[in-house]
Amino acid sequence: MLQTIKMTLQRFAHELQERWSGLVLAKLRKELLLKDGVVFNTDYEGSPAAGSVKIPVRDAEVAVSDYDKANGIQGTMGSTAYETMMINKDKAVNEVIDGYDAQAVPDNLVADRMDSASYSMSKAVDMDGGSVLLAAATVTNESALTPENIYDKIVDLRAAMTKANIPNDGRRYLLCTPDTYSLILKDKDHFVGSSNLGDEVKQTGAVGKIAGFLVFEWNDETANLAMLAGHPRFATRAMEFAVPVHLQDLNGSGKYIGASAVQGRFVYAHKVLRSVAIRAVYAPGALSVSAAAGSTKGTTILTVTGSTGTLAYKIEPVERATYDQTTADYAGTELTSGTTEIAAKVGETIEVAELVNGKVAKVGYVTVTAANIK
Repeated sequence: MLQTIKMTLQRFAHELQERWSGLVLAKLRKELLLKDGVVFNTDYEGSPAAGSVKIPVRDAEVAVSDYDKANGIQGTMGSTAYETMMINKDKAVNEVIDGYDAQAVPDNLVADRMDSASYSMSKAVDMDGGSVLLAAATVTNESALTPENIYDKIVDLRAAMTKANIPNDGRRYLLCTPDTYSLILKDKDHFVGSSNLGDEVKQTGAVGKIAGFLVFEWNDETANLAMLAGHPRFATRAMEFAVPVHLQDLNGSGKYIGASAVQGRFVYAHKVLRSVAIRAVYAPGALSVSAAAGSTKGTTILTVTGSTGTLAYKIEPVERATYDQTTADYAGTELTSGTTEIAAKVGETIEVAELVNGKVAKVGYVTVTAANIK
């Protein structure tokens, strides 16, 4: 009888954890600006909690040829391949709730803490996802954007993506910083406001449409960044709870008395599948950064062009550098182009900032593709 009760309680606790984790994930996805299905696809096989997933990579479409009624048609081999995406982000929530044992925590308090956790997680996921997009993007530098030229620049983005065979199926997106969005709003001849969009489009969070792009206002302050265009087919996100959200009784810990904690571990990763499908526009400009394996084990060397100042870098920045941010506030590590060996792992994003007169003037991003493993 005791064993039956124990098993029932364990099953109830497991179901509760699954429900809580599902609620947090649903709220997290709603909070994201860089949403699944809008900016990132979720086409992968496997479990992120296992440490890696398989994602399809298709660089050519299925071949179509004439059919011969007498002889049939020669079969062709499919070109879809799968590559491994390592899950490189592991976040945790461990918030102590003092004054309540795990069994006595009010439901509304648990709901409030889970709501807060989903908001904090969504900010981290958006920041990391944005950095991955910027690091892999094809970059365009503009001297200046104005209400008079903004539409032409967006049309140029459209043409570049079409020439690169990026589908024009209504899912191309344009993430605009507030300043850029204000320029677009002033172009009343070409911008279609959200009130004129269908309900399905509105649910994505789009604020309008221009030149075939769904427009999103992206409250991002990355130095000189104006807008980011792309298509969700060519960037993948995988995320999952490695340890479901649960209430952990802290009695017996030797430190906490009459307390519990909301705990959980959340893993995720992002990957761009085709650089030409993601387009970053900077005004007045950005640094060009490339990475190669260093001579020391586990290191990479960055080569930076387009800089006239001193350089500093950050690996996996929690917040991206902003224009005119002081050297002290930026707190990066000094970098010499082509010389400094950086201890970094393949797949990590590195931000490089140009500092002129003690302030951030430009930035550039790169994904580490090679690190010496000898």
